[in-house]
Amino acid sequence: MAARVGNITFDCGDVLKLAAFWSAVLGRPLDTGSSEHFASIGGADGERREPAWYFNKVREPRQAKNRVHVDLVNPDANAVDEIVALGATVVGEHRIPGQSWTVMQDPEGNEFCIAAKAFTG
Repeated sequence: MAARVGNITFDCGDVLKLAAFWSAVLGRPLDTGSSEHFASIGGADGERREPAWYFNKVREPRQAKNRVHVDLVNPDANAVDEIVALGATVVGEHRIPGQSWTVMQDPEGNEFCIAAKAFTG
């Protein structure tokens, strides 16, 4: 049996701030009914052509480095600068033959990567 990603979920302190950040990064609107306790992007798409993104309010702060992270692809040379302008920070830059990517953190410190093209190994 094969599974596929239906949702990507973040526990967070400031739901609307983090949801708005990811909404802008992904170019997808927040779902109607998003609140300070729970917000979503793409939750109304029952077919999940793209995974929905969920943001849940939690009291406890982030404790450690992510063990799983999202890798984004955007060929625009200005993508990193635009994401920084939205509130992200650059953690590092990496290169291997044929591929380069930037490691970033969202406004709550969740790490993610962005590259101009998908890594095809």
